[in-house]
Amino acid sequence: MRWALGVEYDGSSFHGWQVQEDLNTVQLQVEHAISRVADQDVRVICAGRTDTGVHGVGQVVHFDTDAVRAARNWVLGCNANLPREININWALRVSDQFHARFSAISRSYRYLILNRATRSAIWRNRAVWVHRHLDEKRMREAAGCLVGTHDFSSFRALGCQAKSPVRTIAGLEVRRESEKVLIDVTANGFLHHMVRNIAGVLMAIGKGDRPVEWSKEVLEHRDRTLGGVTAPPEGLYLLHVGYPKAFHLPDNPIL
Repeated sequence: MRWALGVEYDGSSFHGWQVQEDLNTVQLQVEHAISRVADQDVRVICAGRTDTGVHGVGQVVHFDTDAVRAARNWVLGCNANLPREININWALRVSDQFHARFSAISRSYRYLILNRATRSAIWRNRAVWVHRHLDEKRMREAAGCLVGTHDFSSFRALGCQAKSPVRTIAGLEVRRESEKVLIDVTANGFLHHMVRNIAGVLMAIGKGDRPVEWSKEVLEHRDRTLGGVTAPPEGLYLLHVGYPKAFHLPDNPIL
């Protein structure tokens, strides 16, 4: 039987999603919890791996097992065996055709910036603090040229292993909510560090350090060395993973 789970986590205290030798990761904890409930070793496939310090609200995983459990038992049993930084929001029996990674048709991320004069104890690991004023209107204008299908070589990590740098951004929104500036981006897929590099460029423009046209120049250079600073991980959230309606996956909690 194949099951899908919706996973939420605060990535502050984990070394990213993927299992690594002698390191505490989100995948390690999730697999341990599922294996306890299933009473057998279980491995999971995720929709998208996240780096150290990055959070997940809408992460989706799937696993195969012959253990017979109700959806409610998977959720409650896993949560009883997970640290408080990780939570299973839902469980759903799915067909063997479902694949958490390859069945996904879109992924959405949010980059959260606390934009005020003083730092925050509450948001210190859940948002990036920028004390200089950010002009969200400039950032929004600069983001416009990134929407659509482009070669995002300038926005990928130097060690990115993706075969092609071409991705399609379906939506890129920048807005202010009081002291917070939010960057929401949806695409058919992302390169390594792509969202954090976009955020770094937009923040430089928002501070006035770079002109609005710089985002287009960076895109057209297709050279990561000319792409500016990679923004810190603590502001990044995997917000939502989109799948064909035929799989009937539940909606994710709203951040």
